[in-house]
Amino acid sequence: MSHQKIEVTAGNYRFHCLSEGEGPLVLCLHGFPDYPGSFTGLLGALAAAGYRAVAPYQRGYHPDTLSADNRYQTIELAQDALNIIDALGYDNAVIIGHDWGASIASGAALLAPEKVRVLITAAVPHGSKLPEALLIDPEQQRRSWYMFFFQTVLAEMAVSHDNMAFLRRLWQDWSPGWNFTEEQFAGMTQALAQPGVLAAALTYYRCALDPEYQHADIAALQAKMGEAICVPTLHIHGCKDGCIGTSITEGMASNFTGPFELELMPQAGHFLHLEDPNFVHKRVLKFLASHDSAL
Repeated sequence: MSHQKIEVTAGNYRFHCLSEGEGPLVLCLHGFPDYPGSFTGLLGALAAAGYRAVAPYQRGYHPDTLSADNRYQTIELAQDALNIIDALGYDNAVIIGHDWGASIASGAALLAPEKVRVLITAAVPHGSKLPEALLIDPEQQRRSWYMFFFQTVLAEMAVSHDNMAFLRRLWQDWSPGWNFTEEQFAGMTQALAQPGVLAAALTYYRCALDPEYQHADIAALQAKMGEAICVPTLHIHGCKDGCIGTSITEGMASNFTGPFELELMPQAGHFLHLEDPNFVHKRVLKFLASHDSAL
């Protein structure tokens, strides 16, 4: 079995996606610096287990979904995920998210818990600890230096320089010991090199930290990101993560009113689904077998 490239009109955008398998829907949401191709192994594992697995290019990660007015706040991206579920002809889905995709998946579960059967997040925990750490925790501030750099006018030029060597260093720092292939790195950089895409990806961070990029008409919805999640949730985190420290996962269960499990991977960093795919695939399928009654 191999994935197909599909396009789906959802909301005001035409999303380009990878799709594999037939059955109940699993939506896989990527983060930064990344693209849907990093999910190909997981798509295959899910398809073999009887699911239809779909990984879209997030809003702004393809020229067809660039936002003219920089609408890249998390809650609107979460609505994209819900719109894609509808556009694919499903009433609900499992949602799996990594990095930014984890925050977006959490937002979808908060906006419409009836449409999210199971939530699985990786690398970015739900809750207030990360925003708090950016204010008061020097260790996490050091890890998150790039977020502050991305607020500057130099960011796009610096990141794009020398075939995006900046992002190569991020991958190395965030997942120490991961021997990623040049093919993996090239797939990601080619996606970000499309017209307007890198600027959009960096604007995610500006929308998160700079009030000038935040839209008043969705302020009440964006505030939902601070609420507790009620759907069954698994969070997976690498103990060697150079981007988000494991301390951010401490006490995480208090952010959930439904079943919650935390899986710490001692051997993995930030890109855990690529560093140890066999473990991640098995852990995901085990959680789905316990909590997803669709199969």
